[in-house]
Amino acid sequence: MEFACSPCACVGSLWVLRLPSTVQKHDCQMNLQYVQEYKPEKDDIRYLRVLLYGPVGSGKSSFINSVSNVIRGRMTIPALASAMTSDQSFTKRSILLYTKTFYPLVFNDIMGLEDGTDRGVHADDIKLALKGHVKEGHKFNPVAPISQNDPGYNPTPSADDKVHVLVCVMSANTPQMNSSVLEKMKSIREAASDLGIPQMAMMTHIDEACGEIEKELKNVYKSKYLKKKVSFMGIPMNCIFPVKNYSEEIDLNDDVDALVLSALRNMINFGDDFIEKI
Repeated sequence: MEFACSPCACVGSLWVLRLPSTVQKHDCQMNLQYVQEYKPEKDDIRYLRVLLYGPVGSGKSSFINSVSNVIRGRMTIPALASAMTSDQSFTKRSILLYTKTFYPLVFNDIMGLEDGTDRGVHADDIKLALKGHVKEGHKFNPVAPISQNDPGYNPTPSADDKVHVLVCVMSANTPQMNSSVLEKMKSIREAASDLGIPQMAMMTHIDEACGEIEKELKNVYKSKYLKKKVSFMGIPMNCIFPVKNYSEEIDLNDDVDALVLSALRNMINFGDDFIEKI
């Protein structure tokens, strides 16, 4: 599946209307306060668990680093992914607030999806992770999915171990998507739907995909190219969020923060709705 981007493709509307900067900044502050004060109301659930999945290089780890920056109100030292460990393991990433306490939101960053049957994470492994059957730190095997006899298999998952919201992370700058990867993504979405787990998606690298967005990040709200890009994902349009991750910046940026916080707040809302039903 091929996609072409033109710098002048940024016309029309996307998910929401462009807001005045004063309104946007107020909403940004409200969203920040909301996520900083969030706590699951159920006593047996200490934190809301978010599972990020998607193709290799889609920006999953970078998004978690960006969340840390926004919540703490400053640039933080990124957790560098190791090609020999983090990219292959079921890693747990907690967000540490400026108060030196842990924020009750856990991201599980998982090995990326790749083309073929013996590359990348198995869709069956992600399905087991949704149910809480994969232990933290389990090293995935691209050749064979986890079995019940594997040391990394969790036979008795708690409510905390189970995934509360599933997030597909896609790069807007990816020129094509292999059919086998699309099939894996579809299989994972169907498994989550069967379990009643809420789903959403994030489109990353939006500034790299379109010249007009690179010039002015607010142009993301007018991009026909991005709207076309997300149309194949099988997720409702109002559950897909454009995001720019922090990468080269040395200071925080209000426009970047606004996109990250919008995605994060909805992530929490979707997951908290699910927790109430458990």
